[in-house]
Amino acid sequence: MIAEFHELKELYFSWLKEKTTLEAIDDWVEVTTPFLDRHNDYMQIYVRREAMGYRLTDDGYTISDLEMSGCQLDTPKRKNLLAMTLRGFGVQKDAKTNELFVTASSGDYPARKHNLIQAMLAVNDMFYLASPHMVSFFLDDVETWLESHNIRYFPGVKLTGASGFDHHYDYVIPKSRSRPERVLLGINRPDRASVERTVFAWEDTKRARRTETSAFVLLNDVEQTISDNALSALRAYQVTPVPWSDRESVREELAA
Repeated sequence: MIAEFHELKELYFSWLKEKTTLEAIDDWVEVTTPFLDRHNDYMQIYVRREAMGYRLTDDGYTISDLEMSGCQLDTPKRKNLLAMTLRGFGVQKDAKTNELFVTASSGDYPARKHNLIQAMLAVNDMFYLASPHMVSFFLDDVETWLESHNIRYFPGVKLTGASGFDHHYDYVIPKSRSRPERVLLGINRPDRASVERTVFAWEDTKRARRTETSAFVLLNDVEQTISDNALSALRAYQVTPVPWSDRESVREELAA
């Protein structure tokens, strides 16, 4: 079993290396990653050598793209949610340019690059509204539901995987006498890319946990239908998929 997952890890890293391309633009290097944004375009970041290491930035793309799509991040609630999300990944936002950026040394460059890309994906997923009439965010609904049923949790937790990469989980529910530790993610737009990220993060995290841990994913099916392939892929890697419309089916298990 362990050998199988070592092989999967190596396949993932090989895919990541093969599908990442570099192009010099003045004193910056444009890094095209194999990860897709909501337009199904490959995500790009920009890297520049500086006196104390490297600066990695999205060049303002993430927030600019949301704003051009009609999702303004100008209310206190949205600003606070954005700040909380970025803190979870250790990513900063330039107040003037709206760039999401990190600084890195040669030693922590891979982890910092990983965190920036994951933050870009998380911000895009969290704030992109499937309908202009949707006035609440999916994670707000998740948190309200957890609290209404007295399900105790720690919000916005980073767990380090066997690879050394940090993975962000929206909630961690501590172990009890009858249940192990549980990690919980809310996915606003369940698609192939978000499922693949979740599976890799969970496999990497699970192998590094010293205690028994189980994983649940709440999937927003209010505005879209969740494919059977997505549900099957999550189950295959011991992640319990829970459509939002069926959330009561796991209430007792999460509250225990």
